[in-house]
Amino acid sequence: MPSMIRQKTKYPGVYYLEGKAIGANKLERIYYIVYRRAGKLIEEKAGRQYQDDMTPARAARIRAARIEGEQLSNMARREAEQVAKAAEAGRWTIVRLWDEYKSQKPVSKSLKSDDGRFSKYIAPSFGEKQPQEIIQLDVDRVRLKLLKKLKPQTVKHILALLRRIVNFGVRKQLCANLAFQIELPQVNNCKTENLSQAQLTNLLLAIEKSTDIQAKDIMLMALYTGMRRGELFKLKWQDIDFERNFILIRDPKGGIDQTIPLNNLARATLLQHPRNSEYVFGRGGGKPFTDIKKRVNLIKKEAGIPDEFRALHGLRHVFASMLASSGQVDMYTIQRLLTHKSPQMTQRYAHLRDEALKRASNLIGDLVHNGNTVLKTEETNGHESSSERLIMTTG
Repeated sequence: MPSMIRQKTKYPGVYYLEGKAIGANKLERIYYIVYRRAGKLIEEKAGRQYQDDMTPARAARIRAARIEGEQLSNMARREAEQVAKAAEAGRWTIVRLWDEYKSQKPVSKSLKSDDGRFSKYIAPSFGEKQPQEIIQLDVDRVRLKLLKKLKPQTVKHILALLRRIVNFGVRKQLCANLAFQIELPQVNNCKTENLSQAQLTNLLLAIEKSTDIQAKDIMLMALYTGMRRGELFKLKWQDIDFERNFILIRDPKGGIDQTIPLNNLARATLLQHPRNSEYVFGRGGGKPFTDIKKRVNLIKKEAGIPDEFRALHGLRHVFASMLASSGQVDMYTIQRLLTHKSPQMTQRYAHLRDEALKRASNLIGDLVHNGNTVLKTEETNGHESSSERLIMTTG
């Protein structure tokens, strides 16, 4: 039976009680220490015989450390822990800011991508720091380290996310701002893929000859609508309004559902396309495509298109480039058709529209000179010239 009677040890100020061992059907000693500090008598538990591997000698050393002030008493330690917890509760680290940021955002594909970037690249370096604790050298080192293994555009996304998290915290008055501006890598993302008229003709002939209905029609839809590869993969028949001629793009890159026109060429392509599942482009078993590169590349190869031209994304560029080159479509309309979030993303095609406007402007020369020639001819045929009239008058 447990004994609640104090048992002395050979060490002053150390005693024990007997109690039932935790998790075992036996007795163990529970050691206590008694000491004075700052004139106050303190009695506290030192530990259990089995659970804490406590002995009278260890208890005596703990008592000595308490007396010398090297260790806090249990009560003082609990008070210190409470103070630390309170301080931590008011400490808005990058991890806490990110969690709060996520809680206020709807679930989307872009948020999932950001979550992956945060977990892999931001949290290990900055997660436990408050924004005001981050110095510019820390960010510079991370940027240079990431640029050795990742593309500049990816590194730009990562650092832009860090900046966005901090700005969110500042805006919500949760933390102080960084003491510096985060330098983002320079990215040349204005590259466009295009085809000459001869290449496009060859590609259309190869598409027409192909017996792969899924590959050929998804290429035609990329060319006719400018839709992204992922948007075409996720496209369902219920998203196509054949009556009002619109296509609903669900969960696009920008995160908000959008509609684009179903033009005549796209409509004709879809009307003859087989309906084997709820997805317009399926790979069997009612499942959508996740990759179709090998199949569309066979058509691309048959047409003699360069390897670096991406069959689906490249045709999206061709769609936009042809509209811009026509000079008949303004940049805002192209932005809407491509479902770009901002006009800056569409500016890569602006030079094509500028060239079309230059060509239109240069027509004035032909119109002026051709018009002048016609005018002279009419004057010569129907009336005397001004010089003829002058000679007749003076004569």
